[in-house]
Amino acid sequence: MPDRSRVRSSHVLVLRRKDVADADRVLTVLTPGEGKLELLAKGVRKTTSRKSGHLEPYTHAHVMVAQARTWDIITEATTVEAFRHLRDNLDAIGCAAYLCELLDCFSEDGDENRLLWDLALFALRTLDDEAQAANLAAQIAGAGDAGGELPPSNLLRWFDLQLLSVAGFQPQLFNCLGCDADLEPVLNFFSLAEGGVFCPRCGPLRNDVEPIDPDTLKVLRYLQSQPWQTVQRLQLRPSLARTADTLRLRYLCHVLERHVRSAHFLRRLDHVRRAHPAA
Repeated sequence: MPDRSRVRSSHVLVLRRKDVADADRVLTVLTPGEGKLELLAKGVRKTTSRKSGHLEPYTHAHVMVAQARTWDIITEATTVEAFRHLRDNLDAIGCAAYLCELLDCFSEDGDENRLLWDLALFALRTLDDEAQAANLAAQIAGAGDAGGELPPSNLLRWFDLQLLSVAGFQPQLFNCLGCDADLEPVLNFFSLAEGGVFCPRCGPLRNDVEPIDPDTLKVLRYLQSQPWQTVQRLQLRPSLARTADTLRLRYLCHVLERHVRSAHFLRRLDHVRRAHPAA
């Protein structure tokens, strides 16, 4: 039995997992008080394990953790929120993978960030609610148990801008990075490297900028500054949504210095749906 003085409890959100040894897993989790951690779940891959169902990806669990030499060990686990509706919906599970990949990238090992924890749970709860509504609509329409298509959602767009703010990479979208003047609703210039926008006077003097039209800038500012309860009602024409999404994702990739793998899955899913629309 582990020394009681070396055992602690914590809430965790399982971001990803890796199989090790014959029946163990190393879990990358987000916590409210210790930031991101890697914890060992011994024997969790055995069919007799009582912990396995509580430690699936995208699960909010309460765990007991014993201090150990390499990885701290999860000794007990109980599900707090399973987000079960999103697990029956391909769109939703892809979105959950996207959310958790970014949380993994932007969270620091052992660094408390309660705002990040609250944002993570809020996004997954909202996504689960959207999946529940889509699944119910599919059943009413006679699609059986298949997960329904999620309605157009601004959740990922809003989440990205909030995450960048919480993590300290908020792009400057309201004032010129060169002269600090208020940005006007005209053609301005966005810089991935500098993380923000230059006005028409300062932008042409730089070689690391690209034009950003007034509508795209307006959308990004709205997503950054407004609460979800307001943003969820936002309706975008497809061309504007694609332009804003492309710029947003390029900025994320620039900050991370890597591609977001789950974003490619969501893009492929969208391409397949547009190529083969439901009859």
